[in-house]
Amino acid sequence: MKDAHGDEKTGIQIVRRALEEPVRQIAENAGLEGSVIVEKVINSEAGVGYDVTNDKYVNMIEAGIVDPTKVTRSALQNAASIASMLLTTESIVADLPEKEKPMMPGGGMGGDMGMY
Repeated sequence: MKDAHGDEKTGIQIVRRALEEPVRQIAENAGLEGSVIVEKVINSEAGVGYDVTNDKYVNMIEAGIVDPTKVTRSALQNAASIASMLLTTESIVADLPEKEKPMMPGGGMGGDMGMY
């Protein structure tokens, strides 16, 4: 993966981010900083994850915490599909930011109200 360039590297980054997202979301749902938890899990040995219930890092299989195969497979398939679509179309659809309209000028003084 370190030899990947251009579109291939972009696809890898999309899939990687998608695979990190469940950990990030679970941590944020628990009121924690998701990015910090993800970074610690990435830098841990294989099989280690974050146990939100007990607030500690554990070997997920030994702790009995596993994702159903269908959930994991679906996340990977969706990420690969998005990466593939982005790379083959070489474009992405997004909303254009609205241009800010200039403010209307302030009104002048009222009519002749006996001032002159």
